[in-house]
Amino acid sequence: MGEVKAYEMKRGEFEKYLKSHGEVMMPIQGTSMLPLLRQGKDLVLIERKKENHRYEEGDVILYRRVEKKQYVLHRIIRVCADDYVLLGDNCFSKEYGIRDEDILGIMTGFVRSGRYHSVLEKRYGRYREFMLSTIDFRCRWKRRLFCYRQQLKSVGKK
Repeated sequence: MGEVKAYEMKRGEFEKYLKSHGEVMMPIQGTSMLPLLRQGKDLVLIERKKENHRYEEGDVILYRRVEKKQYVLHRIIRVCADDYVLLGDNCFSKEYGIRDEDILGIMTGFVRSGRYHSVLEKRYGRYREFMLSTIDFRCRWKRRLFCYRQQLKSVGKK
C-alpha cells in the first residue's frame, strides 16, 4: 500500500498517483464526516474507482467538485439512475447530481489512533446503517442548530 499525504500533492499529481497505485492513504481535512473521521487525527484509505462500477447507499466516496476545484469525501444517501445524492455525516445540505465521472474512489478503511479499521468490520457496518437511518432527523436537527446560531450572531451584532 502506498502511503501519500494528498495535501502535499497538486491536484493532477494526486489523481495520477491514485490511478497508477490503485489506492492512497490520506489525511482528513474539514469536519463534514464527523464523528467518524477527524481532521488532523485520522487517515482514510481510498481505493481507485473501478471501471463501470456503481456504488451503493452508505458508501463513502471521494469525488471532485469541479466548480470549486476541491476533493470531497461524503456518504452516498441515494443512488439514482444517472447520479447520486450525497451527504456528509456532519452536514445538513444534500448534494445532488454527482455523476460517476466525478468519482475518484471509495473509502475502504481508515486509521484512528494508529489502528486500521476496514469498512467491512461489523462495528463500522452498524455505524453506516445508523447514519443512513437517521438522515432526516440529523438534517432537521443540524438545520435548526444552524439557524439558531445565526440568530444568536445577529442579536450579538445589534
